[in-house]
Amino acid sequence: MQATRIIAIRHGETAWNVDTRIQGQLNVELNETGRWQAGRVAKALVGERIAAIYASDLLRAWETARSIADATAGPLHAHEGLRERGFGVFQGKTFSEIEATWPDQALRWRKRDPHWAPEGGESLLDVRQRILQTLGEVASRHMGDQIVLVAHGGVMDVLYRAATGQDVQAARTWNLGNTAINRLLWTPQGLSLVGWADTRHLEAAGLDESST
Repeated sequence: MQATRIIAIRHGETAWNVDTRIQGQLNVELNETGRWQAGRVAKALVGERIAAIYASDLLRAWETARSIADATAGPLHAHEGLRERGFGVFQGKTFSEIEATWPDQALRWRKRDPHWAPEGGESLLDVRQRILQTLGEVASRHMGDQIVLVAHGGVMDVLYRAATGQDVQAARTWNLGNTAINRLLWTPQGLSLVGWADTRHLEAAGLDESST
């Protein structure tokens, strides 16, 4: 049976990542480190056969995807279905601010209550359904080919759980690093994991043009 090969990449670092501030569906640009990471992952994918690049339309993911598209000449498409989880009133707040302002809500968040959603946001079940529906939609267009998805930590988390049979409430034990390369295989029957959290392109600083 034919399958679609998927390279899934979380966006580069932002200042809000560093501050542990919830970005959700707000637009936040990459910081200097994030732009460097985007350039590094773009170089790492040069030579890959890429039928299409699909990216969240939020700025941090779009900037990362644009670097990949520029380096690989892969066709780039924005898709709202790849946005980060909507966090409603939590967006723009730090973890400590959320704990102080909404202690009861923060507890349900930490316990990964699948039905709970912050006011104006999405539940874990909502976001899983949205992301897997989007994945099926775009992957089914490219059977036998390879595509790149550039999105967010919450999206990567859904993909990993789907590929490994992890429940939405299971404690996270896997990495969701900025611009790590994650590889999956999609068929109409579901996802399987090929490789996860490859960051060798970020460790090989000696390959930078500025290095001597």
